[in-house]
Amino acid sequence: MTTLSPNIATGRAAPAATAGPPAPPVLALRDVRITDRVRDREIVHGVSLELTPGKAVGIVGESGSGKTLTCRAALGILPPHFEVSAGSIEIAGTDIATLTPRQWTGLRGSTISAVFQDPASYLNPSIRVGAQIAEVLRTKQGLKRRAARHRAVELLRAVRLHDPELVYGQYTYELSGGMLQRVLIAAAIAVEPRTLIADEATTALDVTVQAEILDLLSELRERTGLALVVVSHDLAVVSQLCDEVLVMREGEVVEHGPTRAVLHDPQHAYTQLLIHEHEQYGLEKFLAPKEAA
Repeated sequence: MTTLSPNIATGRAAPAATAGPPAPPVLALRDVRITDRVRDREIVHGVSLELTPGKAVGIVGESGSGKTLTCRAALGILPPHFEVSAGSIEIAGTDIATLTPRQWTGLRGSTISAVFQDPASYLNPSIRVGAQIAEVLRTKQGLKRRAARHRAVELLRAVRLHDPELVYGQYTYELSGGMLQRVLIAAAIAVEPRTLIADEATTALDVTVQAEILDLLSELRERTGLALVVVSHDLAVVSQLCDEVLVMREGEVVEHGPTRAVLHDPQHAYTQLLIHEHEQYGLEKFLAPKEAA
């Protein structure tokens, strides 16, 4: 019998939420500003967003727009000379400015987690990938070795890896980019966090594998109530996954609203330019079904 959350392990949809007051945000950024202290220059200028259970918010913009810095601020892993200079960030109602290093260790993975663009950079090449997931479970949940291995295999199965027992015993160099990304997702959801930040998680993958990863993230969201922050320069990715979208340029949010409204009727010239550039890659095929719905 699996120890995974029933919604992940069985593939059954989560029960519909009963009517009631809105759920409190699992992640809230309010007028967040980030400053580079070495150059004494503000890099991110007042980002705000609220993420409730099951909601997906996209952050788009060109390289250097502040997308990744904003997410790293939410994870408490800004580079050494960067700091949140104004505004506030709350995770599950707790202001992260009040957290001790020990409390941060407890939050990461169990309440908020992340998947980044290059999974090989976040996995140890000298340790079998399954053992790395099992170590997360032993550290965060206190599972014994055998129980941690069993659950790690179930997680590898949950992210649609064929022959998870075999994958458990393999090293990073034996796996493709798409397989490594699935392993990283398995590690990120191992302790069933409430929020997952996917920072360019599908950028380096081919189109077919990218579609499979997006489908997996969508499925996890629907089944478990996982809240998603999807960072991408690809509007097609955001159009498929996200309820809301923030468009960033040079550290500033230039447009923010429901995904359909922003992508169908962009108000800012920069958003219009992004959409125009993406139309040549087939963005309209993702937008058209939503417009007709």
